[in-house]
Amino acid sequence: MSRVRLLSDTLASQVAAGEVIERPASVVKELVENSLDAAARTIEVLIRRGGISLIRVTDDGIGMDRDDALLCLERHATSKIRTADDLASVATLGFRGEALPSIASISRFRLTTREKAAVAGTEVIVSGGKIETVRDGGEAPGTQVEVRSLFYNLPARRKFLRSEMTETRNIEHQLYLQAIAHPEVAFAFVRDEKLVFHLPLTRRLRDRIRDLLGHELLARLLEVESATHGKVRVSGFIGQAGVSRATRDQQFVFVNGRAIESPLIGAALKEGYHTALMKGQFPVTFLFLEMAPAEVDVNVHPAKREVRFRDPAGVREAIVRAIRRTLESDRESWQEQFRAPAPVEPSVVRPTPPVAPAEDEQQSTLPVSSQAPAIRVDRSSPNDERPRPSHQFRILGILNKLYVLMENAEGLVLVDQHAAHERILFEELRRRMETKGVPSQRLLLPQVIELTPRDAEWVEQNLATLQKMGLGVEEFGRHTFKLESLPPFLSAGDPARLLQDVIDSLKSASNSSSPLRLGEEMIAKTVCRHAVKANDLLRDPEVEKLIRDLLDCELPYCCPHGRPTMIQISLGELEKKFGRKV
Repeated sequence: MSRVRLLSDTLASQVAAGEVIERPASVVKELVENSLDAAARTIEVLIRRGGISLIRVTDDGIGMDRDDALLCLERHATSKIRTADDLASVATLGFRGEALPSIASISRFRLTTREKAAVAGTEVIVSGGKIETVRDGGEAPGTQVEVRSLFYNLPARRKFLRSEMTETRNIEHQLYLQAIAHPEVAFAFVRDEKLVFHLPLTRRLRDRIRDLLGHELLARLLEVESATHGKVRVSGFIGQAGVSRATRDQQFVFVNGRAIESPLIGAALKEGYHTALMKGQFPVTFLFLEMAPAEVDVNVHPAKREVRFRDPAGVREAIVRAIRRTLESDRESWQEQFRAPAPVEPSVVRPTPPVAPAEDEQQSTLPVSSQAPAIRVDRSSPNDERPRPSHQFRILGILNKLYVLMENAEGLVLVDQHAAHERILFEELRRRMETKGVPSQRLLLPQVIELTPRDAEWVEQNLATLQKMGLGVEEFGRHTFKLESLPPFLSAGDPARLLQDVIDSLKSASNSSSPLRLGEEMIAKTVCRHAVKANDLLRDPEVEKLIRDLLDCELPYCCPHGRPTMIQISLGELEKKFGRKV
Protein backbone atom coordinates (compact mmCIF):
# COMPACT_ATOMS: atom_id res chain seq x y z
CA MET A 1 0.00 0.00 0.00
CA SER A 2 1.40 3.36 -1.05
CA ARG A 3 2.11 5.69 1.86
CA VAL A 4 3.32 8.68 -0.12
CA ARG A 5 0.59 10.98 -1.38
CA LEU A 6 0.61 14.11 -3.52
CA LEU A 7 -0.86 17.07 -1.64
CA SER A 8 -3.71 18.96 -3.24
CA ASP A 9 -2.94 22.49 -4.45
CA THR A 10 -5.10 23.98 -1.70
CA LEU A 11 -3.40 21.99 1.07
CA ALA A 12 0.04 22.71 -0.39
CA SER A 13 -0.76 26.44 -0.33
CA GLN A 14 -1.92 26.21 3.29
CA VAL A 15 1.31 24.44 4.24
CA ALA A 16 3.34 27.12 2.44
CA ALA A 17 1.31 29.79 4.20
CA GLY A 18 2.67 28.51 7.50
CA GLU A 19 6.11 29.79 6.52
CA VAL A 20 5.13 32.95 4.66
CA ILE A 21 2.13 34.13 6.74
CA GLU A 22 2.69 33.98 10.48
CA ARG A 23 0.25 36.70 11.53
CA PRO A 24 -1.73 39.67 10.11
CA ALA A 25 1.44 41.76 9.97
CA SER A 26 2.90 39.20 7.53
CA VAL A 27 -0.09 39.77 5.22
CA VAL A 28 0.41 43.54 5.35
CA LYS A 29 4.14 43.17 4.65
CA GLU A 30 3.61 41.00 1.56
CA LEU A 31 0.81 43.14 0.14
CA VAL A 32 2.63 46.43 0.69
CA GLU A 33 5.79 45.02 -0.90
CA ASN A 34 3.72 44.01 -3.95
CA SER A 35 2.39 47.58 -4.13
CA LEU A 36 5.91 48.99 -3.96
CA ASP A 37 7.08 46.62 -6.69
CA ALA A 38 4.14 47.87 -8.78
CA ALA A 39 5.58 51.42 -8.64
CA ALA A 40 2.84 52.74 -6.34
CA ARG A 41 3.19 56.31 -5.09
CA THR A 42 0.31 56.15 -2.61
CA ILE A 43 -0.52 53.16 -0.40
CA GLU A 44 -3.40 52.97 2.08
CA VAL A 45 -3.74 50.19 4.65
CA LEU A 46 -7.00 49.65 6.52
CA ILE A 47 -7.47 47.02 9.24
CA ARG A 48 -10.18 45.92 11.63
CA ARG A 49 -9.72 43.98 14.86
CA GLY A 50 -5.96 43.85 14.54
CA GLY A 51 -6.18 42.58 10.96
CA ILE A 52 -7.94 39.38 11.97
CA SER A 53 -11.32 40.58 10.68
CA LEU A 54 -10.14 42.67 7.71
CA ILE A 55 -6.99 43.86 5.98
CA ARG A 56 -7.34 46.10 2.94
CA VAL A 57 -4.35 47.42 0.98
CA THR A 58 -5.01 49.91 -1.82
CA ASP A 59 -2.39 51.36 -4.15
CA ASP A 60 -2.13 53.47 -7.30
CA GLY A 61 0.44 51.24 -8.99
CA ILE A 62 0.53 49.92 -12.55
CA GLY A 63 -2.28 47.38 -12.00
CA MET A 64 -2.81 44.09 -13.88
CA ASP A 65 -4.89 42.78 -16.76
CA ARG A 66 -7.25 39.83 -16.24
CA ASP A 67 -4.77 37.15 -17.22
CA ASP A 68 -2.17 38.39 -14.76
CA ALA A 69 -4.81 38.85 -12.05
CA LEU A 70 -5.70 35.16 -12.31
CA LEU A 71 -2.17 33.92 -12.78
CA CYS A 72 -0.84 35.75 -9.71
CA LEU A 73 -3.04 33.50 -7.57
CA GLU A 74 -1.23 30.40 -8.79
CA ARG A 75 1.67 29.11 -6.69
CA HIS A 76 5.11 30.17 -7.90
CA ALA A 77 3.68 32.55 -10.49
CA THR A 78 5.74 35.75 -10.53
CA SER A 79 6.67 38.57 -12.88
CA LYS A 80 9.97 39.23 -11.09
CA ILE A 81 12.23 36.42 -12.31
CA ARG A 82 12.43 34.10 -15.33
CA THR A 83 15.48 31.88 -14.84
CA ALA A 84 17.66 30.63 -12.01
CA ASP A 85 20.26 33.22 -12.99
CA ASP A 86 17.77 35.97 -12.12
CA LEU A 87 18.00 34.98 -8.45
CA ALA A 88 21.46 36.53 -8.39
CA SER A 89 20.13 39.90 -9.54
CA VAL A 90 16.79 40.26 -7.74
CA ALA A 91 16.07 43.97 -7.37
CA THR A 92 12.42 43.72 -6.27
CA LEU A 93 11.03 43.11 -2.79
CA GLY A 94 9.00 40.09 -3.89
CA PHE A 95 9.97 37.35 -6.32
CA ARG A 96 8.98 33.92 -4.97
CA GLY A 97 5.36 33.93 -6.17
CA GLU A 98 4.10 32.43 -2.88
CA ALA A 99 2.49 35.28 -0.96
CA LEU A 100 -0.83 35.85 -2.78
CA PRO A 101 -1.83 32.17 -3.21
CA SER A 102 -0.81 31.50 0.42
CA ILE A 103 -2.90 34.42 1.70
CA ALA A 104 -5.87 33.46 -0.51
CA SER A 105 -5.77 29.86 0.80
CA ILE A 106 -6.29 30.89 4.46
CA SER A 107 -8.80 33.75 4.13
CA ARG A 108 -11.77 35.15 2.27
CA PHE A 109 -9.88 37.02 -0.41
CA ARG A 110 -10.87 39.72 -2.89
CA LEU A 111 -8.60 41.25 -5.55
CA THR A 112 -9.55 44.19 -7.76
CA THR A 113 -7.06 45.63 -10.21
CA ARG A 114 -7.00 47.89 -13.23
CA GLU A 115 -4.29 49.15 -15.54
CA LYS A 116 -4.21 52.90 -16.06
CA ALA A 117 -5.11 52.75 -19.73
CA ALA A 118 -7.80 50.08 -19.33
CA VAL A 119 -11.52 50.90 -19.63
CA ALA A 120 -12.48 48.34 -16.99
CA GLY A 121 -10.63 46.38 -14.34
CA THR A 122 -10.88 42.86 -12.97
CA GLU A 123 -12.38 41.56 -9.72
CA VAL A 124 -11.47 38.12 -8.38
CA ILE A 125 -13.07 36.59 -5.27
CA VAL A 126 -11.41 33.58 -3.61
CA SER A 127 -12.50 31.61 -0.55
CA GLY A 128 -10.06 29.24 1.10
CA GLY A 129 -7.97 28.99 -2.04
CA LYS A 130 -10.88 28.30 -4.43
CA ILE A 131 -11.77 30.94 -7.01
CA GLU A 132 -15.48 31.73 -6.75
CA THR A 133 -15.99 34.81 -8.94
CA VAL A 134 -14.18 36.54 -11.78
CA ARG A 135 -15.79 39.65 -13.27
CA ASP A 136 -15.23 43.18 -14.50
CA GLY A 137 -14.49 45.77 -11.84
CA GLY A 138 -14.85 49.51 -11.73
CA GLU A 139 -12.17 50.45 -9.22
CA ALA A 140 -9.65 53.25 -9.81
CA PRO A 141 -6.39 52.39 -11.58
CA GLY A 142 -4.08 50.37 -9.37
CA THR A 143 -4.76 47.38 -7.13
CA GLN A 144 -6.84 46.72 -4.04
CA VAL A 145 -6.60 43.52 -1.99
CA GLU A 146 -9.04 42.62 0.78
CA VAL A 147 -8.25 39.82 3.21
CA ARG A 148 -11.13 38.89 5.54
CA SER A 149 -11.39 36.30 8.30
CA LEU A 150 -7.70 35.39 8.34
CA PHE A 151 -7.09 31.72 9.28
CA TYR A 152 -10.87 31.06 9.33
CA ASN A 153 -10.21 27.57 7.90
CA LEU A 154 -7.20 26.90 10.16
CA PRO A 155 -8.61 27.33 13.69
CA ALA A 156 -5.45 25.88 15.29
CA ARG A 157 -3.36 28.65 13.70
CA ARG A 158 -5.89 31.29 14.67
CA LYS A 159 -5.61 30.31 18.34
CA PHE A 160 -1.94 31.23 18.28
CA LEU A 161 -2.63 34.87 17.37
CA ARG A 162 -2.10 37.42 20.12
CA SER A 163 -4.49 40.13 21.30
CA GLU A 164 -5.92 42.60 18.80
CA MET A 165 -3.74 45.37 20.26
CA THR A 166 -0.57 43.29 19.92
CA GLU A 167 -1.38 42.33 16.32
CA THR A 168 -2.12 45.99 15.56
CA ARG A 169 1.27 47.04 16.95
CA ASN A 170 2.98 44.42 14.78
CA ILE A 171 1.19 45.76 11.69
CA GLU A 172 2.12 49.33 12.59
CA HIS A 173 5.76 48.28 12.98
CA GLN A 174 5.72 46.73 9.50
CA LEU A 175 4.31 49.94 8.06
CA TYR A 176 6.99 51.95 9.84
CA LEU A 177 9.64 49.79 8.17
CA GLN A 178 8.16 50.26 4.71
CA ALA A 179 7.54 53.97 5.20
CA ILE A 180 11.12 54.60 6.36
CA ALA A 181 12.56 52.52 3.52
CA HIS A 182 10.47 54.38 0.92
CA PRO A 183 10.03 58.06 1.85
CA GLU A 184 9.13 58.80 -1.79
CA VAL A 185 5.83 56.93 -1.27
CA ALA A 186 2.82 58.32 0.63
CA PHE A 187 1.36 56.00 3.30
CA ALA A 188 -1.93 56.08 5.18
CA PHE A 189 -2.93 53.73 8.00
CA VAL A 190 -6.52 53.39 9.20
CA ARG A 191 -7.39 51.22 12.21
CA ASP A 192 -11.03 50.46 13.03
CA GLU A 193 -12.17 53.45 10.93
CA LYS A 194 -9.77 55.84 12.70
CA LEU A 195 -6.82 57.43 10.90
CA VAL A 196 -3.59 56.48 12.73
CA PHE A 197 -1.21 58.37 10.45
CA HIS A 198 -0.99 59.88 7.00
CA LEU A 199 2.51 60.37 5.65
CA PRO A 200 2.91 62.54 2.56
CA LEU A 201 5.59 61.54 0.09
CA THR A 202 8.88 63.32 0.57
CA ARG A 203 12.29 63.43 -1.05
CA ARG A 204 14.25 63.34 2.20
CA LEU A 205 14.59 60.57 4.76
CA ARG A 206 14.89 63.11 7.59
CA ASP A 207 11.39 64.40 6.81
CA ARG A 208 9.94 60.90 6.96
CA ILE A 209 11.66 60.22 10.31
CA ARG A 210 10.32 63.52 11.65
CA ASP A 211 6.77 62.75 10.48
CA LEU A 212 6.85 59.28 12.04
CA LEU A 213 8.86 59.75 15.22
CA GLY A 214 8.90 63.48 15.91
CA HIS A 215 11.28 66.46 15.99
CA GLU A 216 12.82 65.51 19.33
CA LEU A 217 14.28 62.22 18.09
CA LEU A 218 15.38 63.73 14.78
CA ALA A 219 17.33 66.42 16.67
CA ARG A 220 19.35 63.68 18.40
CA LEU A 221 20.26 61.84 15.20
CA LEU A 222 23.43 62.20 13.17
CA GLU A 223 23.37 61.90 9.41
CA VAL A 224 25.63 59.21 7.98
CA GLU A 225 27.14 60.79 4.92
CA SER A 226 26.72 58.43 2.00
CA ALA A 227 30.06 56.74 1.37
CA THR A 228 31.26 53.53 -0.25
CA HIS A 229 33.64 51.11 1.39
CA GLY A 230 34.57 48.17 -0.78
CA LYS A 231 31.37 47.02 -2.45
CA VAL A 232 28.99 48.51 0.14
CA ARG A 233 27.50 52.01 0.25
CA VAL A 234 26.28 53.10 3.70
CA SER A 235 23.95 56.03 4.43
CA GLY A 236 21.12 57.05 6.76
CA PHE A 237 20.96 58.34 10.34
CA ILE A 238 22.25 57.05 13.68
CA GLY A 239 21.74 58.22 17.24
CA GLN A 240 24.29 60.43 18.92
CA ALA A 241 26.52 58.90 21.58
CA GLY A 242 24.29 58.25 24.56
CA VAL A 243 21.10 57.92 22.50
CA SER A 244 20.05 54.31 22.95
CA ARG A 245 17.13 52.03 23.79
CA ALA A 246 16.72 48.99 25.98
CA THR A 247 15.44 47.01 22.96
CA ARG A 248 16.07 46.93 19.20
CA ASP A 249 12.67 48.51 18.47
CA GLN A 250 14.28 51.60 16.90
CA GLN A 251 17.10 49.77 15.17
CA PHE A 252 16.12 49.91 11.50
CA VAL A 253 18.48 48.40 8.91
CA PHE A 254 17.76 48.10 5.19
CA VAL A 255 19.65 46.32 2.43
CA ASN A 256 18.74 47.55 -1.06
CA GLY A 257 15.48 48.92 0.35
CA ARG A 258 14.54 45.70 2.16
CA ALA A 259 14.18 45.69 5.96
CA ILE A 260 16.28 42.87 7.39
CA GLU A 261 17.36 41.27 10.65
CA SER A 262 20.99 40.19 10.88
CA PRO A 263 23.21 39.21 13.82
CA LEU A 264 26.18 40.27 11.71
CA ILE A 265 24.88 43.81 11.38
CA GLY A 266 23.91 43.91 15.05
CA ALA A 267 27.49 43.04 15.98
CA ALA A 268 28.83 45.68 13.57
CA LEU A 269 26.62 48.36 15.12
CA LYS A 270 27.82 47.43 18.59
CA GLU A 271 31.45 47.54 17.50
CA GLY A 272 31.00 50.86 15.70
CA TYR A 273 29.58 52.53 18.83
CA HIS A 274 31.81 50.62 21.22
CA THR A 275 32.45 52.81 24.27
CA ALA A 276 29.78 55.30 23.15
CA LEU A 277 27.04 52.81 24.11
CA MET A 278 25.99 51.71 27.57
CA LYS A 279 26.05 47.99 28.31
CA GLY A 280 22.71 46.33 27.64
CA GLN A 281 21.55 49.18 25.40
CA PHE A 282 20.99 49.23 21.64
CA PRO A 283 21.69 52.14 19.29
CA VAL A 284 18.96 54.00 17.41
CA THR A 285 19.67 53.56 13.71
CA PHE A 286 18.10 54.21 10.33
CA LEU A 287 20.85 52.59 8.32
CA PHE A 288 20.76 51.88 4.58
CA LEU A 289 23.16 49.49 2.86
CA GLU A 290 23.36 49.39 -0.92
CA MET A 291 25.26 46.78 -2.88
CA ALA A 292 25.00 44.82 -6.10
CA PRO A 293 22.17 42.23 -5.88
CA ALA A 294 24.71 39.49 -6.55
CA GLU A 295 26.49 40.43 -3.28
CA VAL A 296 23.51 39.49 -1.09
CA ASP A 297 21.31 36.38 -1.06
CA VAL A 298 17.71 37.30 -0.20
CA ASN A 299 16.42 33.80 -0.99
CA VAL A 300 17.26 32.37 2.44
CA HIS A 301 13.77 32.19 3.97
CA PRO A 302 10.25 32.50 2.50
CA ALA A 303 9.54 35.50 4.74
CA LYS A 304 12.72 37.17 3.35
CA ARG A 305 13.70 38.61 6.76
CA GLU A 306 17.12 36.99 6.73
CA VAL A 307 19.83 37.53 4.15
CA ARG A 308 23.33 36.20 3.53
CA PHE A 309 26.22 38.34 2.36
CA ARG A 310 28.85 37.17 -0.09
CA ASP A 311 31.46 39.17 1.86
CA PRO A 312 30.24 39.43 5.47
CA ALA A 313 33.56 40.83 6.69
CA GLY A 314 33.36 43.63 4.09
CA VAL A 315 29.80 44.51 5.15
CA ARG A 316 30.79 44.62 8.79
CA GLU A 317 33.81 46.74 7.98
CA ALA A 318 31.73 49.25 6.02
CA ILE A 319 29.23 49.66 8.87
CA VAL A 320 31.88 50.03 11.57
CA ARG A 321 33.75 52.67 9.56
CA ALA A 322 30.57 54.62 8.76
CA ILE A 323 29.51 54.76 12.41
CA ARG A 324 32.94 55.75 13.69
CA ARG A 325 33.28 58.43 11.03
CA THR A 326 29.85 59.83 11.92
CA LEU A 327 30.55 59.88 15.66
CA GLU A 328 33.87 61.63 15.03
CA SER A 329 32.15 64.29 12.93
CA ASP A 330 29.71 64.81 15.80
CA ARG A 331 32.69 65.43 18.08
CA GLU A 332 33.77 68.31 15.86
CA SER A 333 30.33 69.94 15.84
CA TRP A 334 29.98 69.26 19.58
CA GLN A 335 33.27 71.04 20.28
CA GLU A 336 32.09 74.08 18.31
CA GLN A 337 29.98 74.95 21.35
CA PHE A 338 33.25 75.63 23.18
CA ARG A 339 34.93 77.54 20.37
CA ALA A 340 32.37 80.33 20.19
CA PRO A 341 33.13 83.55 22.07
CA ALA A 342 32.70 83.09 25.78
CA PRO A 343 29.91 85.05 27.49
CA VAL A 344 32.47 87.38 29.15
CA GLU A 345 35.93 88.56 28.20
CA PRO A 346 38.17 85.50 28.62
CA SER A 347 41.41 85.47 30.53
CA VAL A 348 44.25 83.18 29.59
CA VAL A 349 44.93 80.23 31.86
CA ARG A 350 48.14 78.36 31.21
CA PRO A 351 48.03 74.57 31.40
CA THR A 352 48.86 73.48 34.92
CA PRO A 353 49.22 69.82 35.81
CA PRO A 354 47.13 68.72 38.78
CA VAL A 355 49.14 68.61 41.98
CA ALA A 356 48.04 66.35 44.77
CA PRO A 357 47.55 68.39 47.98
CA ALA A 358 49.57 67.66 51.04
CA GLU A 359 47.82 65.59 53.65
CA ASP A 360 47.53 68.58 55.99
CA GLU A 361 46.48 70.95 53.19
CA GLN A 362 42.77 71.62 52.89
CA GLN A 363 41.37 71.36 49.35
CA SER A 364 39.25 74.20 48.03
CA THR A 365 36.49 74.26 45.50
CA LEU A 366 35.89 76.97 42.95
CA PRO A 367 33.72 79.82 44.24
CA VAL A 368 30.17 79.72 42.92
CA SER A 369 30.14 83.24 41.67
CA SER A 370 28.68 84.93 38.63
CA GLN A 371 31.90 86.94 38.45
CA ALA A 372 34.13 83.86 38.07
CA PRO A 373 36.65 84.44 35.27
CA ALA A 374 36.11 82.81 31.91
CA ILE A 375 38.55 80.10 30.94
CA ARG A 376 40.25 80.21 27.57
CA VAL A 377 42.05 76.95 26.96
CA ASP A 378 44.60 76.85 24.12
CA ARG A 379 45.83 73.32 23.46
CA SER A 380 48.49 74.29 20.92
CA SER A 381 51.81 72.79 21.82
CA PRO A 382 55.27 74.05 20.78
CA ASN A 383 56.14 70.45 19.86
CA ASP A 384 53.02 69.97 17.73
CA GLU A 385 52.89 71.68 14.35
CA ARG A 386 49.14 71.19 14.04
CA PRO A 387 47.19 74.10 15.53
CA ARG A 388 44.60 72.91 18.01
CA PRO A 389 41.40 74.85 18.62
CA SER A 390 41.10 76.90 21.75
CA HIS A 391 38.09 76.20 23.93
CA GLN A 392 36.25 79.03 25.66
CA PHE A 393 33.93 78.56 28.61
CA ARG A 394 33.46 79.83 32.15
CA ILE A 395 33.61 77.57 35.19
CA LEU A 396 31.00 78.58 37.75
CA GLY A 397 31.63 76.08 40.53
CA ILE A 398 31.11 72.54 41.81
CA LEU A 399 27.69 71.09 42.63
CA ASN A 400 27.35 68.33 45.22
CA LYS A 401 31.12 67.66 45.07
CA LEU A 402 30.59 65.87 41.74
CA TYR A 403 29.25 68.08 38.96
CA VAL A 404 31.29 70.90 37.45
CA LEU A 405 29.03 73.78 36.45
CA MET A 406 30.15 75.70 33.36
CA GLU A 407 28.79 78.36 31.05
CA ASN A 408 29.44 78.37 27.31
CA ALA A 409 27.90 80.31 24.43
CA GLU A 410 24.93 77.88 24.31
CA GLY A 411 24.00 78.08 27.99
CA LEU A 412 24.67 75.92 31.05
CA VAL A 413 26.89 72.80 30.99
CA LEU A 414 27.10 70.17 33.74
CA VAL A 415 30.16 67.89 33.75
CA ASP A 416 30.30 64.64 35.74
CA GLN A 417 33.86 64.77 37.05
CA HIS A 418 34.07 61.01 37.56
CA ALA A 419 32.77 60.15 34.07
CA ALA A 420 35.01 62.82 32.53
CA HIS A 421 38.13 61.51 34.27
CA GLU A 422 37.24 57.95 33.26
CA ARG A 423 37.17 58.99 29.58
CA ILE A 424 40.50 60.83 29.87
CA LEU A 425 42.28 57.92 31.60
CA PHE A 426 40.72 55.41 29.22
CA GLU A 427 41.98 57.11 26.07
CA GLU A 428 45.41 57.72 27.59
CA LEU A 429 45.86 54.07 28.58
CA ARG A 430 44.50 52.86 25.23
CA ARG A 431 47.04 55.00 23.36
CA ARG A 432 49.78 53.56 25.53
CA MET A 433 48.63 50.03 24.72
CA GLU A 434 48.60 50.69 20.98
CA THR A 435 52.01 52.38 20.83
CA LYS A 436 54.29 50.95 23.48
CA GLY A 437 52.47 47.77 24.37
CA VAL A 438 51.31 46.71 27.81
CA PRO A 439 53.76 45.70 30.54
CA SER A 440 53.12 42.21 31.84
CA GLN A 441 53.48 40.57 35.22
CA ARG A 442 54.67 36.97 35.49
CA LEU A 443 52.38 34.39 37.03
CA LEU A 444 53.67 32.47 40.02
CA LEU A 445 52.76 29.25 38.23
CA PRO A 446 52.56 29.24 34.42
CA GLN A 447 49.35 27.77 33.06
CA VAL A 448 49.30 25.12 30.32
CA ILE A 449 46.17 25.52 28.19
CA GLU A 450 44.86 23.18 25.50
CA LEU A 451 42.75 24.74 22.74
CA THR A 452 40.58 23.50 19.90
CA PRO A 453 42.35 23.14 16.53
CA ARG A 454 40.74 26.32 15.15
CA ASP A 455 41.55 28.40 18.23
CA ALA A 456 45.08 27.02 18.30
CA GLU A 457 45.61 28.04 14.68
CA TRP A 458 44.32 31.54 15.42
CA VAL A 459 46.63 31.93 18.42
CA GLU A 460 49.62 30.81 16.36
CA GLN A 461 48.86 33.50 13.79
CA ASN A 462 48.35 36.24 16.39
CA LEU A 463 51.02 35.54 19.00
CA ALA A 464 52.65 38.94 18.44
CA THR A 465 49.35 40.76 19.04
CA LEU A 466 48.62 38.82 22.23
CA GLN A 467 52.12 39.50 23.56
CA LYS A 468 51.73 43.23 22.85
CA MET A 469 48.58 43.13 24.95
CA GLY A 470 50.66 41.88 27.86
CA LEU A 471 49.59 38.24 27.52
CA GLY A 472 52.73 36.11 27.68
CA VAL A 473 51.67 33.15 25.52
CA GLU A 474 54.06 30.59 24.00
CA GLU A 475 53.54 27.38 22.05
CA PHE A 476 53.90 24.30 24.23
CA GLY A 477 53.06 21.43 21.92
CA ARG A 478 50.32 20.52 19.47
CA HIS A 479 47.23 22.68 20.19
CA THR A 480 48.77 23.50 23.59
CA PHE A 481 50.08 26.83 24.88
CA LYS A 482 51.77 28.09 28.01
CA LEU A 483 50.50 31.32 29.59
CA GLU A 484 53.31 32.85 31.65
CA SER A 485 52.26 36.47 32.26
CA LEU A 486 49.29 38.84 32.31
CA PRO A 487 48.82 42.63 32.36
CA PRO A 488 49.05 43.86 35.97
CA PHE A 489 45.49 45.22 35.93
CA LEU A 490 43.91 41.86 35.06
CA SER A 491 42.72 39.30 37.57
CA ALA A 492 44.50 35.96 37.29
CA GLY A 493 41.74 33.98 38.96
CA ASP A 494 41.17 31.78 35.88
CA PRO A 495 43.90 32.38 33.26
CA ALA A 496 42.55 29.67 30.95
CA ARG A 497 39.10 31.26 30.88
CA LEU A 498 40.65 34.68 30.38
CA LEU A 499 42.67 33.53 27.36
CA GLN A 500 39.58 31.91 25.84
CA ASP A 501 37.62 35.16 26.28
CA VAL A 502 40.46 37.05 24.59
CA ILE A 503 40.43 34.67 21.63
CA ASP A 504 36.63 34.78 21.22
CA SER A 505 36.48 38.56 21.38
CA LEU A 506 39.36 39.22 19.00
CA LYS A 507 38.13 36.64 16.48
CA SER A 508 34.78 38.45 16.28
CA ALA A 509 36.31 41.91 15.78
CA SER A 510 36.27 43.52 12.36
CA ASN A 511 39.40 43.94 10.27
CA SER A 512 39.49 47.69 10.98
CA SER A 513 39.55 47.19 14.73
CA SER A 514 42.74 47.77 16.56
CA PRO A 515 44.20 44.39 17.49
CA LEU A 516 44.16 45.71 21.04
CA ARG A 517 40.43 46.50 20.97
CA LEU A 518 39.67 43.67 23.34
CA GLY A 519 41.80 45.28 26.03
CA GLU A 520 39.49 48.31 26.05
CA GLU A 521 36.88 46.58 28.17
CA MET A 522 39.57 45.67 30.66
CA ILE A 523 40.86 49.25 30.57
CA ALA A 524 37.35 50.61 31.21
CA LYS A 525 37.07 48.56 34.39
CA THR A 526 40.53 49.61 35.48
CA VAL A 527 40.12 53.37 35.00
CA CYS A 528 36.79 53.28 36.85
CA ARG A 529 38.71 52.35 40.00
CA HIS A 530 41.33 55.07 39.50
CA ALA A 531 39.18 58.00 38.29
CA VAL A 532 38.19 60.80 40.65
CA LYS A 533 35.02 60.00 42.55
CA ALA A 534 32.09 61.89 43.93
CA ASN A 535 33.15 63.84 47.05
CA ASP A 536 36.74 64.10 45.73
CA LEU A 537 37.43 67.81 46.02
CA LEU A 538 39.39 69.19 43.06
CA ARG A 539 41.38 72.41 43.19
CA ASP A 540 41.03 75.10 40.55
CA PRO A 541 43.95 73.98 38.33
CA GLU A 542 42.75 70.36 38.53
CA VAL A 543 39.25 71.28 37.38
CA GLU A 544 40.64 73.36 34.53
CA LYS A 545 42.93 70.58 33.36
CA LEU A 546 40.12 68.03 33.64
CA ILE A 547 37.93 70.06 31.29
CA ARG A 548 40.80 70.76 28.88
CA ASP A 549 41.75 67.11 28.62
CA LEU A 550 38.14 66.02 28.25
CA LEU A 551 37.51 68.38 25.34
CA ASP A 552 40.54 66.93 23.53
CA CYS A 553 39.34 63.34 23.82
CA GLU A 554 38.18 61.39 20.77
CA LEU A 555 34.74 60.81 22.32
CA PRO A 556 34.48 63.53 24.96
CA TYR A 557 30.73 63.30 25.45
CA CYS A 558 30.59 59.84 27.08
CA CYS A 559 32.58 57.72 29.51
CA PRO A 560 33.98 54.29 28.49
CA HIS A 561 30.73 52.71 29.69
CA GLY A 562 28.60 54.91 27.41
CA ARG A 563 27.25 57.25 30.11
CA PRO A 564 27.28 60.99 29.29
CA THR A 565 30.14 63.09 30.64
CA MET A 566 28.43 66.40 29.87
CA ILE A 567 24.87 67.67 29.72
CA GLN A 568 24.09 70.89 27.86
CA ILE A 569 21.10 72.96 28.96
CA SER A 570 20.49 75.65 26.38
CA LEU A 571 19.49 79.21 27.18
CA GLY A 572 16.22 78.53 25.36
CA GLU A 573 15.42 75.65 27.71
CA LEU A 574 16.16 77.81 30.74
CA GLU A 575 13.93 80.60 29.42
CA LYS A 576 11.07 78.12 29.02
CA LYS A 577 11.56 76.86 32.59
CA PHE A 578 11.30 80.41 33.92
CA GLY A 579 8.34 81.30 31.73
CA ARG A 580 10.26 83.81 29.63
CA LYS A 581 9.57 81.90 26.43
CA VAL A 582 6.64 79.76 25.34
